[in-house]
Amino acid sequence: MTSRILRRTLAATLLVGASPLAIAQNADTAPATEAPERLSTVIVSGVGPQRETDEMIGNASAVTRGEIVERLQATLGNTLDSEPGVSTTHFGQAASRPVLRGLGAERVLVLTNGIGVIDASAASPDHQVAGDGIDAEKIEILRGPAALAYGGQAIGGVVNVIDGLIVEDLPDEPVSGEAYGAFNSVNEGQEGAIKGRFTTGPFVLALSASARDFDNYDIPGFAESSRLRALEALEGDDHDHEEEHAEDEDHDHEAHDHEDEEVRDTLENSFVETESFAGGLSWVGDSAFAGIAIRRQTSNYGLPGHSHAHEHGHEDEHGHEEGEDHDEDHDHEEGEEGEENPFIDLEQTRYDFRGGADLNIGPFTRIAGNISIADYEHTEFEAPGEPGTKYESDGAEGRVELGTGFGDWEGAIGVQILDKTLDAFGDEAFITKTDTVSTGVFLYQTREWANGFGVEGGLRYDSTELDNIVAGSREYDLFSGSFGVHQHWENGWFVGGQISLTERAPNESELFADGAHLATEQYEVGDNTLDKERGLNLEGTIRWRGDTGFGFGANLFHTEFDGFIYLTPGQTIDGGVLVDEIDELPVYLFVQEDTSFTGGEVYVDYTLPAGPLGADWRAEANVDFVSSDIDSGGNVPLLPPTTFNASLDGDWGLWKAGASVTVAADQDDTGIGELPTDGYTTLDLRGALSLAELGFGSEGTELFLDVRNVTDEEVRYASSVLKDTVPAPGRNVRGGVRIVF
Repeated sequence: MTSRILRRTLAATLLVGASPLAIAQNADTAPATEAPERLSTVIVSGVGPQRETDEMIGNASAVTRGEIVERLQATLGNTLDSEPGVSTTHFGQAASRPVLRGLGAERVLVLTNGIGVIDASAASPDHQVAGDGIDAEKIEILRGPAALAYGGQAIGGVVNVIDGLIVEDLPDEPVSGEAYGAFNSVNEGQEGAIKGRFTTGPFVLALSASARDFDNYDIPGFAESSRLRALEALEGDDHDHEEEHAEDEDHDHEAHDHEDEEVRDTLENSFVETESFAGGLSWVGDSAFAGIAIRRQTSNYGLPGHSHAHEHGHEDEHGHEEGEDHDEDHDHEEGEEGEENPFIDLEQTRYDFRGGADLNIGPFTRIAGNISIADYEHTEFEAPGEPGTKYESDGAEGRVELGTGFGDWEGAIGVQILDKTLDAFGDEAFITKTDTVSTGVFLYQTREWANGFGVEGGLRYDSTELDNIVAGSREYDLFSGSFGVHQHWENGWFVGGQISLTERAPNESELFADGAHLATEQYEVGDNTLDKERGLNLEGTIRWRGDTGFGFGANLFHTEFDGFIYLTPGQTIDGGVLVDEIDELPVYLFVQEDTSFTGGEVYVDYTLPAGPLGADWRAEANVDFVSSDIDSGGNVPLLPPTTFNASLDGDWGLWKAGASVTVAADQDDTGIGELPTDGYTTLDLRGALSLAELGFGSEGTELFLDVRNVTDEEVRYASSVLKDTVPAPGRNVRGGVRIVF
């Protein structure tokens, strides 16, 4: 079914490219190429008046549609990984969430059009985010205190995926849209998306469809890291191999005795299939808008690394022949022989309602509100036709914001309400049914004087209750606030500083988990006595942008956490005995300790029109770093290393070409039970032929070809719980077409 829809999507892409509509706008009426991306971009995710990134104290950035297509991968975290201060939880090519400044999962809110995704992705790194950007118009990232208006659950930041299904302004053209299709060599994978807007009078209809079909992906060598294989070899020296194989299901193979049985070259069970269909209808008036949107998405994907444990009974599970068969056909529903690796079947239906209107009632300038209702479920299959664990998450979230203007002060007041339920069924369910109800109210105000000096501040209060069917309920009163000052100068300099206090309630897993979590090979135990988590953050920023095309900036931060919650090896009571292992899985406890984080992002960019070789040149570079210290000793687990990214792009009008380099340092500051992670250096190359320059389509229409990880480097993300068994893909040649009309 997926393959048929994918072929139709790709065919539609080509048909759109050949249609008179697509070529109606020729080179005389459309720019030949997209304008170079600038450091400063308008941010709509923040509370209060819309501002550009160069005007914000916190580090905020936006990824435009053109950049999304250029960087697109199957998961949101991997797509955004090159952004300053962003890493990924990488669970293969199918599941990852963004990690902001070393904080992820329950501390980073992933939103769709300003409202939470209402899925189960924060509960486990193997749970896919309900949205990956394949048809997104823009992705905005708010790091640290800039996300205060979204409450304590956004203590690390906010990633807002904007899909454009509900519009606030009438499009310039009666018909517009985009089609995209690409092929990836690393997984023999195809992906495509098509979207369109149709305007008649004040009404706008938006339609969108996307699909991808990726096989198991190639890796540069062994699936297991050299450090893990060396550790297994040492263990093997003290035990008979046959006894080891029978007693330790977590390590099915010995590197030193059975290299021919090692998983290598292709990562087994790493396939992914996705489909998404969406539509939105909007009414747009002179000073108001209203709309409704519906999105239906499904996904079927394997759990790499998961099969390395508790699957030892299948003699051919790690054989190369079986992996090759799997690459050729991974339709689990048909129950092909040999397909016995675990996989997830996911689906979500989401309804969005949004509207807004300009006001002229005393100090009130505008009102806007949105509500989302979502029904999410996924089933984890241990083998075709054998469902293991089922997760359900359904609920509703709404937000109303009232813009204010008190003299020279601009801002907003608002209320936000969340009511959702997370439930799990089956032998491997590590959490029981939990209802979460949260109500928040917030206030934000800002003022800037004629001399460029400005102040801003905000307050938020949340009342949150989590009610578990087994352990009972916990209630939390959460307070957050921030205050900042900044100074603009006409010569392009900007400096600012802010202080913020944010409180976060523990989530469902942290409070109520109690069971085997086979995806991460851990037995997780929550603590329903956990207190709220409080973070005191100091952040400073300095930026400069001149008239010469050069700009740079730096954000430095320090956060002191009171009662930071994290997962660490420990002991629990099982059968009246204190144990550190249950069902041959190590026990991991959610604990709470005082912790500090220190880090920052430094970034530069330079634009040179009509430069050497007759091209318009664009160069960018950034470095981000973060460290943590637990007051009682040790490090917070799964911290990303210091990472440097640089890119150079040239635009000749008809042609574009570019290169990017990423250098990640070793990560030796590990948490308890973690192995160090080796650093890496990767090189990406890209090129494109502008079809718009030739008179086909509108600005952005192009044929593109890029090579990712040119040197086939082994990449392991220190922020991934499976970093030692699930490396990133190897060299990938990706070619495709993007058509804008």
